[in-house]
Amino acid sequence: MTSDDTFRLRGINHLALMCSDMDRTVDFYSGVLGLPLVKKIELPHGLGQHFFFGLGNGDCIAFFWIPGSPGPAPGIAAPSDLPGTPGLLSAVGSMNHVAFDVDPDDMERYRERLKAHGIRCTQVANHDDSPDGVSKDMHPGVFMRSLYFFDPDGILLEFSCWVGERPTW
Repeated sequence: MTSDDTFRLRGINHLALMCSDMDRTVDFYSGVLGLPLVKKIELPHGLGQHFFFGLGNGDCIAFFWIPGSPGPAPGIAAPSDLPGTPGLLSAVGSMNHVAFDVDPDDMERYRERLKAHGIRCTQVANHDDSPDGVSKDMHPGVFMRSLYFFDPDGILLEFSCWVGERPTW
C-alpha cells in the first residue's frame, strides 16, 4: 500500500564511485567483468570524467575520475581486506562493498574466471542463520551465497545470489 507521501523507488539508478585511472577502470569493469560502457561524460572545464557501466535492468555502476582526488583510505573509507578478516571494517558513512546480483548457477564458474584473471577472491560463502552466519556446505538453511574480490582501486565487490526464489519485496 502506498500513499501520496510515500517515495516509490524503483531500485538503484546508479552508484557513483571514484577511481584513480579511468582507462584501468574500463579495462576491469568492461574487460574482466564484461559490463558494457553505456555512457561517457567529459566533465566541463577539464574537471575529469564520469563513466557509466550497465548492470542490466536499467541499473548502472558509475565512476568519476577527477585529477588530484585524494588516494584511497583502506580501513577508513573502505575495507582493507576481504571478508573473514578484521580488515572488513570501514568507517560509518563509508561504502563497505558493492554486491552484484548473479545467477546461482554461475557462482563457482565466476570464481574460477576471477582467479584466471589473477584476481584474489574468497571461497563462495553460504550465508545461513547459524551462530557463525556462514556454512562451509550448502544446506536447506542457506539463504544467500557470496563471493568477494577487489577492483583495481581497492573497492570491495561481491557476486551475490539469493538461494531459492529471489525476493521481490
